[in-house]
Amino acid sequence: MTQAVFSNAEPVSPNSSNVGVRLTDVTKRYGDKAVVDNISIDINRGEFVTFLGPSGSGKTTTLSMIAGFTQVTEGQIEIHDRSVATVPPHKRDIGMVFQNYALFPHRTVAGNVAFPLERRRIAKPERKRMVDEALEMVHMTEYADRSPKELSGGQQQRVALARALVYNPAVLLMDEPLGALDKKLRDWLQSEIKRIHLEVKSTFLYVTHDQEEALSLSDRIAVFNNGKIEQLGTPQELYQAPKTLFVGTFVGDSTLVRGAGFAATNGFSSGTAFGKAVAGKGSLAGDQGAVLIRPEKLQLRPVESSIANGDCAISVIVRTATYLGNAWRYELILPDGSAGMAKSEYEVVQAVAGQAMLATWRPEDAVVLEDDGSAGEFLT
Repeated sequence: MTQAVFSNAEPVSPNSSNVGVRLTDVTKRYGDKAVVDNISIDINRGEFVTFLGPSGSGKTTTLSMIAGFTQVTEGQIEIHDRSVATVPPHKRDIGMVFQNYALFPHRTVAGNVAFPLERRRIAKPERKRMVDEALEMVHMTEYADRSPKELSGGQQQRVALARALVYNPAVLLMDEPLGALDKKLRDWLQSEIKRIHLEVKSTFLYVTHDQEEALSLSDRIAVFNNGKIEQLGTPQELYQAPKTLFVGTFVGDSTLVRGAGFAATNGFSSGTAFGKAVAGKGSLAGDQGAVLIRPEKLQLRPVESSIANGDCAISVIVRTATYLGNAWRYELILPDGSAGMAKSEYEVVQAVAGQAMLATWRPEDAVVLEDDGSAGEFLT
């Protein structure tokens, strides 16, 4: 594959910024309801950014506004330093991949990939070369003459990806493109998308509600909640240092110990300086603070065990013990009746269902957050 077609969409001139997509105070209202509420974000050229959030959080509407399918109520959107407020979708220099593939059933694979080039009136010899290279990139060369109905779901999605990239757009937008596929195929295509991104060096914007998918693909993730971006950061930052309770419980599995439910194993109780006493990170009051611990940081010990000096502990009941092949996963019932999770890489089971145990953690492995009640349904 030649570098001429699949390279960065355009070089950054001395007078331009390195920002691929910029949203400034963008709002979208339907009547009195703001489904996207005054968000601003800069996405660098060549970066892979995922919009992550539950249904109705505003992530897909934001992508649609960038694409030009949805009109912005307020604010500004720029692509490669050019305002696109009045630019129609087909002139925004974007590619789009949908969950439902949107392939033309009457065209062959090659014909589907060639379609955007035909619309751009690319000469036939050049068009064929670009189509061949795009199909090679997604490993679909041998299927060029087949119709979409002869392809599997994963193959159709690869054709859709080739069609979106064949004219080398500045930005590729993907709206839950793997949502309809089974897990094994989805995992494989995630690796393919990551490989292609490294190869073409375009800016990728990806929408999903799948936390694992976001963590594995992205350079940075924007976590959406109620029309706002709750936190923007690298996968490591969001997992290890969430800034809000919503982010901490939505991104990855966690155990949440609220101040009022903290067992007095180490002499701590509700009403103490919960954040400071438990994790040395803050001074939230007992009934206002929450401590978030990731499953791999939570250790299960027999109830009669002595606790290492400085460690924290709560009494739990093991609800289930599940063997994962390379680890055991334990669902826990905490003192306040809420659910938690521990994960052990030991091959031998450490606890069984119904057993009373101590769950312990080191203070430095916990994150103390304000208990604003936003965790709820996302806890295990």
